[in-house]
Amino acid sequence: MKKVLLIGNGAREHAIGEALMRSREGCELFVLGGALNPGLSAMTKGYKIGKTTDPKAVCDFALECKPDFAIIGPEDPIASGVTDELLKIGVRSVAPIKLLGQLESSKSFTRDLLEKYGIPGNPRYKVFLNEDGLSEWMQELGEYVVKSDGLMGGKGVQLSGEHLKTIDEGILFAKASIEKFGRVVVEEKFVGQEFSLMSFCDGKHVVDMPAVQDHKRAFDGDSGPNTGGMGTYSDANHSLPFLKPSDIADAHAINLAVAEALYKETGSYFKGILYGGFIAVKNGVRLIEYNARFGDPEVMNVLPILKTDFIAVCEAILDGTLDKLNTEFENKAVVVKYVCPEGYPENPVKNLKIDTSGVPSEVKLYFASLDEREDGLYLLGSRAVACTGIANTLEEAEIIAQKGAESVKGPVFFRKDIGTKELIEKRVSMLKEVRESL
Repeated sequence: MKKVLLIGNGAREHAIGEALMRSREGCELFVLGGALNPGLSAMTKGYKIGKTTDPKAVCDFALECKPDFAIIGPEDPIASGVTDELLKIGVRSVAPIKLLGQLESSKSFTRDLLEKYGIPGNPRYKVFLNEDGLSEWMQELGEYVVKSDGLMGGKGVQLSGEHLKTIDEGILFAKASIEKFGRVVVEEKFVGQEFSLMSFCDGKHVVDMPAVQDHKRAFDGDSGPNTGGMGTYSDANHSLPFLKPSDIADAHAINLAVAEALYKETGSYFKGILYGGFIAVKNGVRLIEYNARFGDPEVMNVLPILKTDFIAVCEAILDGTLDKLNTEFENKAVVVKYVCPEGYPENPVKNLKIDTSGVPSEVKLYFASLDEREDGLYLLGSRAVACTGIANTLEEAEIIAQKGAESVKGPVFFRKDIGTKELIEKRVSMLKEVRESL
């Protein structure tokens, strides 16, 4: 029986907890989260509500429950040095130390790392410490992206032509980032199709999970404001319908090269989830950004179909022996649709009741921003519940996820087009057109 400490309380952590509890070794699960997750709390031996970014609070709880290891779900505790402080009390984490977590928390660190070690995938970019030259660089690029050099909860990246209508707007956003973080990255804007390739990483080896495509926009047809992610799909062959085998191979090679470069640069091994956000463009694959943890909702596409014991995977990450473990995933298609409060993300309703009792049993539910009270579940204002369909084909998986989302009653909405044949065909034809324009 293994004792595991899990940090975080969203649907991502609900999915991680479920995967841990499937272990043949047996698992005593302890959770420290900022709020109570109704799905996660039901499977725990101990659940404490506390500040996940406070290393002392996390370590105090770890000393109480004495885990064999910890898993950190969200990015903020990694950036706050929680992994480092846990190590000081003898608790290893499936998460990088703060220095290596800069891969996510600092856009300039990542761009400079790729450039220094000659790793492909970088755009043309410049890092600015003040506004001198900003306007000229934006004009030279034409189409550009402005990236805050720190964690902004998904709101730190803005694109010309979408969020930024003029150079002046781009400069304003860039200046705000400089004021907050001391620097800003301005880089060329890519045209293509985005995908996520998450890899288990022990610092020397990377083992890929199935590729996933996320949908950031709030409404059908990729319209509306950006969100934390409205849903995802992944195919039974572990690729995506618009990708070539060489695209996955190129993304894998970048992940592996980055893991090696991190060790060369810092002398420390990246142990955790190396999550590359890639884009397939006209002549290959480019890197949009890195995350240093599981994606949400991408984790719901991969962990439910992981055939290998998840605790064994975690221990191989910590021991540096991923190459000795045969890590396998089922050949299943997975579609995830997030049910969200009306008005999300800009003006969501809160403290109103929803009912999940009518959701069909074949739908996997992962709870997120929900409060369980005596008379049921209440919305807290962010993404509420992820409805996951798993089947042999994308068409079948989408039908299951759709039925699940439709069955959640209350003041909620979700994207109906995620995983549908129509939307996927649009993505395929868009990338085909881009690549034929060479």
